[in-house]
Amino acid sequence: MNSQFRFGLEAEYMLADSQTFKPLWYKDLSFKHLDQIFSQIDLSGLPSLEGLAAEPPHQKLMPFIVEGYGITDEDFKPIDAYPKGIEIRTPVCYSIDELFVVFEDCFKRLKTALAPHHYAPIAISHHPIESKFSGPQNKRRHDFWLWAMEVMTTYGPDINVSFPSEITSKLFSDIDDLHAKVNYYAPALASISLASPFYQGKLWHPKGEIGLSYRTYKRSIVAPAIELHADENFRIEFKVFEMSNKSIDFKNYFLLVLALFLDDSLKGRASNQERIYDLGAVAQFGILAPGMKERFLELYLSAPKILTKYGFDPSSLKNLIPRIEGHESPARDMISKFQGGLPLEEIMKDLSSLHTLSGKMI
Repeated sequence: MNSQFRFGLEAEYMLADSQTFKPLWYKDLSFKHLDQIFSQIDLSGLPSLEGLAAEPPHQKLMPFIVEGYGITDEDFKPIDAYPKGIEIRTPVCYSIDELFVVFEDCFKRLKTALAPHHYAPIAISHHPIESKFSGPQNKRRHDFWLWAMEVMTTYGPDINVSFPSEITSKLFSDIDDLHAKVNYYAPALASISLASPFYQGKLWHPKGEIGLSYRTYKRSIVAPAIELHADENFRIEFKVFEMSNKSIDFKNYFLLVLALFLDDSLKGRASNQERIYDLGAVAQFGILAPGMKERFLELYLSAPKILTKYGFDPSSLKNLIPRIEGHESPARDMISKFQGGLPLEEIMKDLSSLHTLSGKMI
């Protein structure tokens, strides 16, 4: 049954100057320049791009896009963009192993293409210096426009999974229950991935204490935990994890998402309001937020059995033990380095390379 699953990863990166590692933003970047760089990347050897949607104002269908704020004409057709960063979006893959071969290949091609222009991709989930953006209305709906401005400083991975038809039918038979299940466990899953402790160049201090994720705090009120795409082979897009510079993290995020949707023994359910409240607490305290460690362990301990049943290898999940028992996270590592005197730019440099599944660095 494993072969009937489909996988895709969308990973957003901030850009920095590759010599100074100063964080860059739309004031420093040009959509047309970045689009030109991406358009020249050789795509030979990559899987078919079938299933990827065109992203105007890009002229070419490719796995690399400029993420940012669309500039539109009077009919709201995109004609330009203010870049916030860049995104790798893998072609549709038929196994997790294939996915990470493709993802790591795409990252290498991207980093190589950016290098002559003195750009480096940075795996962080909120811009460490910039926090507010205002632009001309680019959406017909006012709420969509407001959200487009909010996400100009956030970066994250989207975990995309499509299931075999018999599982899909079951998952989509009760959409309300599916959302309630996600609402309950998603904050706990987010808690082990937090990776944005900076706000306007300093550590984020909600209510006088150091927080772990300004991104999760910012997104918690209005951003969905998942998006369901019934028109795209019933693809489920899981959106609460944060960025990482380690492939093993992304692999484990896929395994946790699979376990969440495949495991019928998970009985926790919550409302949208409860998810919002829990994510707010997680943004500040991580897995130490009330109830989160217990929820995470419920899913984590049941995951190996359900994953093995469907042909997935759960062994890499053991890498999450320090995050469960030691309450570690990418954000806590950044905080420790910053409090130890490491400049922000040096922390950005640490986040500019990808640790591959084989242990190599790109």
